[in-house]
Amino acid sequence: MNNLAIGMFDSGVGGLTVLNEVRQILPQESIYYLADTARIPYGEKSREAIIRYSIENVRFLIEKGIKLLIVACNTASAHALSVLQAMFDIPIVGVIESGAEKAVRITKNKRIAVLGTRGTISSGIYQKEICERLDGAKVIALACPLLVPLIEEKLFSHAATKMIVQEYLSSLKEQQIDTLLLGCTHYPLLTPLFREELGEGVSIVDSASTCAETVLTTLQKMQLQVSQNAIPKYCYFVSDDPHKFQALGRELLGFPIEDVLSVDYTSDKSEVYEYR
Repeated sequence: MNNLAIGMFDSGVGGLTVLNEVRQILPQESIYYLADTARIPYGEKSREAIIRYSIENVRFLIEKGIKLLIVACNTASAHALSVLQAMFDIPIVGVIESGAEKAVRITKNKRIAVLGTRGTISSGIYQKEICERLDGAKVIALACPLLVPLIEEKLFSHAATKMIVQEYLSSLKEQQIDTLLLGCTHYPLLTPLFREELGEGVSIVDSASTCAETVLTTLQKMQLQVSQNAIPKYCYFVSDDPHKFQALGRELLGFPIEDVLSVDYTSDKSEVYEYR
């Protein structure tokens, strides 16, 4: 089982920030990445839809052969992680708990802002995770629904993106925050804009790097690491337009993205999933 790949899914390219971090600290591990680009963005979908999409994503990756799954999407982690962990027998890691833990660890004044999709913010999961770990924490949670579409269109430094970031963050300047938690795996791609707007006095925590650290400790704890001389394989699956994903992914990761396959794995049937 140690030789199987790590699986991960996201609604688009945002999870590639997680893949890149995992690749840095676990260079021998193979990774199968599924981008559900046909149904992006998850942040605007209902909880029921997100859970259904997530179950279909996991089933697809398990059929490909994986030893550990990363839910590389904050919205799916917020709504579906516990359901997935109860349904499937492999270790499943989300991106929320580790990000909250790091934000709590580094804040000095207990004033933490969280940016996320509408689905993630409305779930209240980051507010809950932070406040459970830090007495007296002040959490300012902001939904930023326009950022994912802008990132998917490669408008990282476009004037419109800068203007929207300024609008979203304007309310934070009066809140005296010292930590900004990026509660979406797409958002690290806009870190320079966040830094420009908030200044060097605010620490920025992204869920991609903290999730990768959790993956490492999980593999070590369960003795699932591949041998040191293994040659890694990276496979990418998308539910829509592989060419757009390949071009954007290459730009984000800085190395060629090959083996991008368009797959139709979603169910057309009104299958009923039981969950709590």
